Amino acid sequence: MTKFVSNKEHSRTALIFCFHLKKTTAESYRLLREAYGEHTPSQKTYERWFQCFKIGDFDIANKEHGKPPKKYEDVELQALLDEDDSQTQKQLVEQLSVSQQAVSNRLRGMGKIQKVDRWVPHMSELNERQMERRKNTCEILLDTEESHSCIVSLLGMKSEFFFENPKRKKS
Repeated sequence: MTKFVSNKEHSRTALIFCFHLKKTTAESYRLLREAYGEHTPSQKTYERWFQCFKIGDFDIANKEHGKPPKKYEDVELQALLDEDDSQTQKQLVEQLSVSQQAVSNRLRGMGKIQKVDRWVPHMSELNERQMERRKNTCEILLDTEESHSCIVSLLGMKSEFFFENPKRKKS
């Protein structure tokens, strides 16, 4: 004899049979638990299905429960950042008419972090052009005589510096 394993549709069909025989939820659960064993849904599930049967919903198919559609696309957020990358999350929320959490999640998903009041890609997310531009900027700063003399004087006086890292407030 083969082992029959009940799925949700089988259980619902059997429940409809019990419902038409005027069995209670507890009686139906007991009968089907005896027939199907551990593969039987919980008694709470049976109660929920009986409520559906009472209002005339005898659909035994699984209803799809997907995620709700996105309220806005990343391209909309990216367009706003391209227009002005110094906008705060609050300003982005107002323009997109979504929750602050949604904007925060999407910015994180896009790899954006806020540095010096601008939304920039995280260092690991930089493309070749952006990395080259940063490298060139650093080289220019190192090549200027003022910065060179400043760095040399700082290195010469390194014993006089104390490390202090005060918390800065966003402006």
